[in-house]
Amino acid sequence: MTILILTFGFLFGGILQYANLNKFNTISGLALAKDFAVAKAILITIGVGAILLNIEVGLGFASFHTKPLILGGIILGGIIFGAGMAILGYCPGTVPVSAGEGSLDALIGIIGGLFGGVLYTIFLPSFQGLLGPDLGNITLRTMFADNYLFYFLVFIIGGAFTAFSFVIHKKEKANNFKWLVSGIALAVLNAIIFLTEVFDRPIGASTSYPYAIDLLTGITNNDYFSKIKVPGNWELIFLLGAFLSGFVFSLIRKDFKLKLIYSNWAEREGNSKTKRIIWAFIGGFLIIIGARMAGGCTSGHIISGGMQFAVSSYIFAIFVFASLMITGRLFYRLK
Repeated sequence: MTILILTFGFLFGGILQYANLNKFNTISGLALAKDFAVAKAILITIGVGAILLNIEVGLGFASFHTKPLILGGIILGGIIFGAGMAILGYCPGTVPVSAGEGSLDALIGIIGGLFGGVLYTIFLPSFQGLLGPDLGNITLRTMFADNYLFYFLVFIIGGAFTAFSFVIHKKEKANNFKWLVSGIALAVLNAIIFLTEVFDRPIGASTSYPYAIDLLTGITNNDYFSKIKVPGNWELIFLLGAFLSGFVFSLIRKDFKLKLIYSNWAEREGNSKTKRIIWAFIGGFLIIIGARMAGGCTSGHIISGGMQFAVSSYIFAIFVFASLMITGRLFYRLK
C-alpha cells in the first residue's frame, strides 16, 4: 500500500510540474494578478472531476468525503491561508514538489508549516470555540435528492466550472494550454483515489504537517493527533512521492538548482536572502494554521471538496482567493 501511495504522490507531483503549477512565480503570479494558470487548472479540475466523481458515486464505485461547514474555521482559516499562500508562493501540496526541485524558500516554508502544525496541536483546545458553529455537511446532494435532476445539475455546474476556466483563459490572452492538461489529469487522479477499491479518500496535504511534527516531538497523547493519525500518515507518504517527483523530474530536465529568490519576489521585495527566509517561514506557518482551522487546503478542500459540491469548500475557496488577491496587492505593493 505504501508503494501505491508513493506512486500516486509521484504522479501528482509530475502533473503539477507539467504546467509549472508548483512554481513560486506561478502561484505568486496569481496573487499579482498576472498569471491565472493555477485558477484555470483548479476550475477545470473541479468541473471535470465533479462529473467523474458523481458518476462513480452513483454507480457505487466511490463514496463522498465532504468537510463540514464549520463557519468560523472556514472563514478565518480561508483568510489566513490565502495570505500565507500569497507570501510563501506555494500551498501545502505544491511546496514539497518545489523543494524536490531545489527551491530553498519552499524548504523554509515546510519548516514554517511544521512549526505551525505543532503550535496548532498544542493550542487547539484554547481556541476551538472560535471555529464554530458546525452547520454540518451541506452539499448539492443533500439539497437535491439523488435523482435525474441532481445529475442534470452535476453536468450543468461541472460544465460551468469548465467554461469559466476558458473565459479566464480568453481574457488572459495566453497561448499555453498546459494548465488544461494538468487540470484534467488532476481530476482523473483524484477520481481514481476516491474509488473504494483504491484509497476511498480524496487527495489532501495539510494534515501531514501537524501529524509529522507531532510524531517527531512526541506530542501524540491528545484528541487532535488521534483524529489526524490515519489521514496524516497517508498524506505524508503521498507528499513524499510528490517530493521525489520534483527531484527526479528536475534531474531528468537538468534544471535541478538550489535557489532561494525568484523573479516575482526580487522585482517586488529585492534580493535580501534574510528577508525571503523570514517571510517564507511566516508564509509556511500561516498556510498550515489556516488550513488546519478550515479542515483542509487547496487540494483537500477546494479541489476535492469542489468536486463533491460541498458548500464548505466553496466558501473556503472564496475567502482564500479574496485574501490571496488582497494580500498580493498589499504585500507586494501593487498599484
